[in-house]
Amino acid sequence: MKKSIIISSLVLSTLSFGFDLKSITNEVTKSVNSSNNTQTTSNLDNTTISAGLKDALKVGVNFATTELGKPNGYLNNKEVKIPLPNNLSTVEAVIRKAGGDKIADDLINSMNSAASKAAPKTANIFMQAIEKMSLTDAQNILNGGDNAATQYFKNNTTNSLKEAIKPIIQDSMKDNNVAQYYDVANNFYQSNVKDLTSNNTVSSLAKNFGVDSYIPGNANESLDDFVTSKTIDGLFSMIAKKEASIRENPVEQTTSILKQVFGK
Repeated sequence: MKKSIIISSLVLSTLSFGFDLKSITNEVTKSVNSSNNTQTTSNLDNTTISAGLKDALKVGVNFATTELGKPNGYLNNKEVKIPLPNNLSTVEAVIRKAGGDKIADDLINSMNSAASKAAPKTANIFMQAIEKMSLTDAQNILNGGDNAATQYFKNNTTNSLKEAIKPIIQDSMKDNNVAQYYDVANNFYQSNVKDLTSNNTVSSLAKNFGVDSYIPGNANESLDDFVTSKTIDGLFSMIAKKEASIRENPVEQTTSILKQVFGK
């Protein structure tokens, strides 16, 4: 059973980041071999191990939604701060040089404020997704390809999360006048900056190579989808950060089951 604990701990690492599973497998082999040289045994069953895994994820969710739900929780965190939308970010420097500092900052601040107000309301959505994960799922991820963990989350949670979170984001965006600030920023670009990037060699070359749609202002993007996606990305980033801390730091193992499963 000691092997199961080791495998579950390493699986949690892959769930958080979806990185090199081959190297993780090598670590499992080393850890199992090491455990075989000891005479210690464990009374933990699969149900306890699965509960420990879910408990760690829940702690991560509570941490993420609380931290990001604070005033300026997104804005003051460089790792998750929401930038200008794609059709404006590529010319942000030009917008600012043209006198649009406040316009750009107002839009960025409003989007991040909307995300912070929405974050606490997503906790239950994440909890439901966690409850659906079984130990078998985790073991299958370990035995899968290098991107098995990432694919698991994409296939099982991404669409439902976006569908559930988007209305929350839309309401929060209305409260923070995000659309208004976006229109101001986009109009400023159209009136003061677009002439600098249109009807020139760059635009002509872009059109010739079929990539003119990437020139800012040529197409509308869904602001709701953009902020929703960035909000979710930020939450997962903070959850992963907390999970790593739980695995590595005994002080973070704040419940009895976390100490049982992840304690060294």
